[in-house]
Amino acid sequence: MQIVTMGVAGTMESSDIIVRIEPNDKQEINLTIESTVMQQFGKQIDRVIRKTLEDLGVTSAIVSVVDKGALDCTIAARVSCAAYRAAQRSDYVWNGGTR
Repeated sequence: MQIVTMGVAGTMESSDIIVRIEPNDKQEINLTIESTVMQQFGKQIDRVIRKTLEDLGVTSAIVSVVDKGALDCTIAARVSCAAYRAAQRSDYVWNGGTR
């Protein structure tokens, strides 16, 4: 999946996450995470985001997230939604699982 514009998904509500994905000139994922639970769950949040992007075939993007204690399934859903918006695609594939 190629990121061509900025895509945003999520809210700043408790137990949610806001994800912003933009094109990156470099062929890498540049990920910035701000979270109220960074000390406890930062590594897991990073893992879920990177795995979701990998599953979608995103190899180049600037990703910024502000987490308010979202569960893994919410993180994956928001990342997927933002990626599809940023790729300007609507051919959604639902895998029905969690990461």
